[in-house]
Amino acid sequence: MAMISEFLGQLTLQLGGGDPTYPTVVPESNFDPDKDAARIETAIKTKGVDEQTIIDVLTKRTYNQRREIAFAYERRAKKDMISALKGALSGSLETVILGLMKSTAQYDASEIKASIKGLGTDEESLIEILCSRSNAELKEIKKVYKELFKKDLEKDVAGDTSGDFAKLLLALVEAKRDEPSSIIDYQKIDEDARALYDAGVKRKGTDVKCWISIMSERSVPHLQKVFERYKSYSPYDMQESIRKEVKGDLEKSFLTLVQCFENKQLYFANRLQDAMKSKGAKEKVLTRIIVSRCEVDLKKIRQEFKAHHGKSLYQTIAEHTKGDYQRALLSLCGGDD
Repeated sequence: MAMISEFLGQLTLQLGGGDPTYPTVVPESNFDPDKDAARIETAIKTKGVDEQTIIDVLTKRTYNQRREIAFAYERRAKKDMISALKGALSGSLETVILGLMKSTAQYDASEIKASIKGLGTDEESLIEILCSRSNAELKEIKKVYKELFKKDLEKDVAGDTSGDFAKLLLALVEAKRDEPSSIIDYQKIDEDARALYDAGVKRKGTDVKCWISIMSERSVPHLQKVFERYKSYSPYDMQESIRKEVKGDLEKSFLTLVQCFENKQLYFANRLQDAMKSKGAKEKVLTRIIVSRCEVDLKKIRQEFKAHHGKSLYQTIAEHTKGDYQRALLSLCGGDD
């Protein structure tokens, strides 16, 4: 019986915000970090490198277990495991494996840093991460960002974006969203729905400030009801209204937010589908979603993918990738359902 309750406890590991999680990567039950470290050391030393063993071990352990393997490796080999992996691997597989050696928040923080470093900003990545993370995740990302880069996330985002787009991202980064409440406030739902309508479709031009404050400060369950109520004021639903009212990065950001409020796992499933629509896969997006969500909600993303795109995520990845990169992603994806 203890086993079953432990297993159920694992399935709904509570994240900081009390969100249940749906991971595809769960703790290995017969975990032996020394044995794993020895396997990885041998795999790296093998002539031509034994990538398969590295994939088998690291994609089937959680981040906390991978860290223990890294400590055990260092004790054995008197070398840093991450540097050794960097030396042994290359290309897309290296990107996946090094991503797995970071915690989810460290990975998100470094992806944000990469998207605002150097010339030109990768707005798409920035939008995907900042608009889809929960309050608890954003708080953790901010803390880790500061530890890793000795800079405030707010300052970096502000320095790299401008206008209303910047204002929206900064409002999200502040992580001031209300926690879900057990009390449904129908009056406030109605007021917010009305305010969103008055600030957009009803007038000439858009009062973006009003949209930003409602969408960055209200709890997700509250906003779901607001968007439902909104339809009784507006001839268009919230997504259509956004498309009519704003353009460019601001439009993409608001749409991402609304899609994530309505069904976050479906948002990621659609991103994955888009990333694999063309002949080659957009590896960056594919890698980022699989690596960043495998210990959060990839199992549920997989279900949404199958339900909306008629084919399993597993099969789709298999068709659009190859080699060791494909093996690593399929292993993280887990089942073919």
